[in-house]
Amino acid sequence: MEIRTDFLIIGSGIAGLSFALKVVPFGTVALVTKKEVMDSSTNLAQGGIASVFGQNDSFDLHIKDTLVAGDGLCNKDVAALVVKDGPTRIHELIEWGVQFNLSPADATKGSNITRAFDLGREGGHSHNRIVHAHDMTGQEVERALIERIRSHDQITLFEDHIAIDLITYSTRMKRGLITTTHEDFCCGAYVLDRKNNQVKTFAAKATLLATGGAGKVYLYTSNPDIATGDGIAMAYRAGATIANLEFVQFHPTCLYHPEAKNFLISEAVRGEGANLIDARGNPFMQNYDSQKELACRDIVARAIDTELKKSGDDCVYLDIRHRDSEFIKQRFPNLYAKCLSYGIDMTTDPVPIVPAAHYMCGGVVTDMSGRTDIHRLYAIGETACSGLHGANRLASNSLLEALVYADRAARQTIKEVQSIAEDEVPALAAWDEVGTSDSDEMIMVSHSWDEIRRFMWNYVGIVRSDKRLERAARRIEIIQREIRDYYWNFKVVPDLIELRNIAMVAELIIKCALHRKESRGLHYNILYPQRDDQRWLKDTVIRRSYLG
Repeated sequence: MEIRTDFLIIGSGIAGLSFALKVVPFGTVALVTKKEVMDSSTNLAQGGIASVFGQNDSFDLHIKDTLVAGDGLCNKDVAALVVKDGPTRIHELIEWGVQFNLSPADATKGSNITRAFDLGREGGHSHNRIVHAHDMTGQEVERALIERIRSHDQITLFEDHIAIDLITYSTRMKRGLITTTHEDFCCGAYVLDRKNNQVKTFAAKATLLATGGAGKVYLYTSNPDIATGDGIAMAYRAGATIANLEFVQFHPTCLYHPEAKNFLISEAVRGEGANLIDARGNPFMQNYDSQKELACRDIVARAIDTELKKSGDDCVYLDIRHRDSEFIKQRFPNLYAKCLSYGIDMTTDPVPIVPAAHYMCGGVVTDMSGRTDIHRLYAIGETACSGLHGANRLASNSLLEALVYADRAARQTIKEVQSIAEDEVPALAAWDEVGTSDSDEMIMVSHSWDEIRRFMWNYVGIVRSDKRLERAARRIEIIQREIRDYYWNFKVVPDLIELRNIAMVAELIIKCALHRKESRGLHYNILYPQRDDQRWLKDTVIRRSYLG
């Protein structure tokens, strides 16, 4: 079954949805998402969107904070572009129906756009500049965008559809085998309809990857189950350039509870004065950084990891009991209710927390319009490596980046699509599963999935060494051989597609981490504990035949 469209969008977070709303007046849009449209990392984002609105704040200060957090690897031009476009994009969200929190003094007067925001503060920021909707900002943004998406007849939603591979013009029309050069162009993707177990061929004039991150590569993550690195893996297999995958951000504060899964305790809690304490009630961040709890995430995560290794405890605690109980309930209604459901009262109890894999600072390399080095293929949001985050993302810059690059990519793709004639989108071969059979050994998939996530956590986590990385490299090589053999002999199912992708991303993370012989930002190697600007002030760039 072939579906032809002008714009093919893979992913339904803030990046994909806002892009869709911008391009829909100029053509047909197919929006593919692997589960329901609300299932995205955006939906789980609690803190907010960083942007300059405070009287004493400035673009220069926000840019400086971004560059400091990125530890030398941010693209300064990109940082300036994203920061300066932030207020415009926030106002656009308001026009689309997003309701942000306003300061108490302005909550009853003026228009929504001109009133003052209730600006929060998070780690690494020199000023309060986090625009938020209580502690459920992502959910509010998704709600508003999806309402508008569903009102457009020209946007077709394909829920419960999981992309398998991109199709380039030089692709040999054989099951999943990609052979391309950078002069070729992307013309769509093969996508599995999960409900009907049918592979569909999507042909498009422009294809956008907005699939989010790859937190599920690790055993412990704040990410939803969908975060299996699909866009990064597909782009790499198609021949696109990838960069900086060694820089995996571990969020310092995820809820530690046997019944809790992937639940993040927002950095905004520390922004409102919460302290990190050990099991004996002692604060410890003063031993690691002068900014204490408001240090950048890489510093706080390593501090917690160090404290846990020294003490042998299972967790540390986030303590905000000194703030007024009504303030806590009103500022963090979602967090308060969730913790209470596990028997933890934030107003009277310290909250048990541990670090967990949270955000990929690297990804598919793009220019300042979201273009990859494969023609007609774009990538934005966490899937992309735009140059904004460098070696460590500044808190709440992620949704900001997604909004800005969705706008820039939309402007570029509209021009491109309008210049492409219908006959320039070639007829594509149907998915070929000749010689395959239904799997009777899914245990291989589940076992490999579990093994990858465990050794990635143990060997390629917050603190690394060459020995640990080499051990991980040997394991992923064996597993990759097993996956390739399995993939070519059995019909594809969602678990196999995701396993193939997390294995690919895991391999790339390991290769990038082994390559960088220093410690910078989110990459910390105990054999090379210092930052080395003379040799390593550069991106780690990787393609199928190149690493450098």
